Amino acid sequence: MNRFQRLAGVFAMLLSVSPVESVRAQTNRSEFRAYWVDAFGAGVFSEAEIDKLVAAAKAANMNAIVAQIGRRGDCFCNRAIMPRTQAFIAPMPFDPLQSLITKAHAEGIEVHAWIITTAIWNSVVPPKAPEHVFNQHGPSRTGYDNWLMLRSDGANRGGADYYLDPGHPAAADYIVGMYTSVVANYDVDGINFDRVRYPDFTLGINVPSWGYNPVAVARFQQATGRSDVPAATDPQWMQWRRDQVTGIVRRVYLESYALKPHVRISADTITYGYGPLSQGGWENTRTYAEVLQDWKGWMSEGILDLNIPMNYKREHFTTEPNNQRRMYEEWNEFAKDSQYARQVAIGAAIYLNNVDGSVAQVRKALAPSSAGNASHGWVGYSYRTPDTLTNTKLRSGDASRAELTRALTQPSEYDPVTPPVFADSATVPEMLWKAQPTTGHVAGTVKTPDDAPFDQARVDLYDAETETLLASRPTDGTGWFGFVDLAPGRYTVAVDNTRASGRRVVAFTVEAGKVTPLALTPFRKGSEGRRPSHPVHGFDPHEPADDPNGPR
Repeated sequence: MNRFQRLAGVFAMLLSVSPVESVRAQTNRSEFRAYWVDAFGAGVFSEAEIDKLVAAAKAANMNAIVAQIGRRGDCFCNRAIMPRTQAFIAPMPFDPLQSLITKAHAEGIEVHAWIITTAIWNSVVPPKAPEHVFNQHGPSRTGYDNWLMLRSDGANRGGADYYLDPGHPAAADYIVGMYTSVVANYDVDGINFDRVRYPDFTLGINVPSWGYNPVAVARFQQATGRSDVPAATDPQWMQWRRDQVTGIVRRVYLESYALKPHVRISADTITYGYGPLSQGGWENTRTYAEVLQDWKGWMSEGILDLNIPMNYKREHFTTEPNNQRRMYEEWNEFAKDSQYARQVAIGAAIYLNNVDGSVAQVRKALAPSSAGNASHGWVGYSYRTPDTLTNTKLRSGDASRAELTRALTQPSEYDPVTPPVFADSATVPEMLWKAQPTTGHVAGTVKTPDDAPFDQARVDLYDAETETLLASRPTDGTGWFGFVDLAPGRYTVAVDNTRASGRRVVAFTVEAGKVTPLALTPFRKGSEGRRPSHPVHGFDPHEPADDPNGPR
């Protein structure tokens, strides 16, 4: 330890902060710092609002903006599969997302496109755009064309919202396209999942009541061989629905990587109540058991680059059984210790806190966990409502934002610790697994020669040299499958052989930093030369492998 570090340690003890935090405050930082900018109020509705937003982020020494461009099945943009929003934004050719990207990038600020995943409309009055997914596949449609999620009691709305069902293949495919169309058409630095889970408004705590679209239930029955409509808390049904959400995240991750490897994939994740340790483990949290969101599993698998837990707690609530300060600290610990080979930036509810409470939460977000694991930044919700005074309409957003900016960047009465937590600018943390990749990925489809997908067919991944089974995963409703973070080398994939004949195994090579594409085309057993019906399954892993460079 050098003289500077020793002095920093003494100074930190006097101020009741860790030596690590004090040293970091006086050095160049690498931290993700951002506002969430929602699309339910001022922020990106005009060029003038975007100018103001970028200037505010710059003044607070932030380096990213997480802007809601997908609100209710629409887009605050002109080039995506969702229709342009019918909100009262500036007229064409104004493109809110493109304008934000241009102006933020000019100031060295990243733009992350925030899109709501499942909630697609909140009124009985339909959207104006005929092509809106609510009009095309909402309550006016029947059978397979109706993509809406149902609750176990038959309700098709949670609160005011209608939702797409992740268990419906066409709905899931559309959700993936919402994200990938933005990646393909805009120079975004990242895309951000919100509500990537099953809804609230359940019929009880840890009773995951949603996901009963008839097509989803039928697919579950097909996958399991069951004929009943499962109860909400049926473990097999819970895991199947959880897997549908995970499948969407996995596919967006790999398809975005294939388009633009540098794009950061993040998700705003759930942290209800006390942390997992107090609740008896991750599997007992409402996150995992009620809304069926396995973000810990996503981090472990590597299908998120950045986890942003929405740790929305009031710093001044310190009395049991609603000690929200303790809740905030417990979830911070768990999230920091559950990063695996990716990153976490703690999300905080500045709208629920006074300025001093928000600054205290920023410092806690950036401090290492008890196990020594540091987060990679902080995100505040929201730009529009920067403190509780604005939230309760006692002060304007501009005035509160000015005070928060002062508290973050200058010595003030809000924070006894110096230097201020955002006294200097910081760089966005590098994603070494993308910037300097040592692993690669594979993504492919299993379809018949007539392009019919093999839905929920098990795909097995093997080491080609040792023939060791490495992982297994079912195809989604479009026949898609994928595996991430594979060491460079030779592999084979095979599909279960219960119903297929024809080509059995495909060998392929993984290269670091690339997604290897595969297309597998078996016949259904007994139907060679005829168009198969759904579902179809395939492949015997013990058959000789096909030449990956030959025709398929």
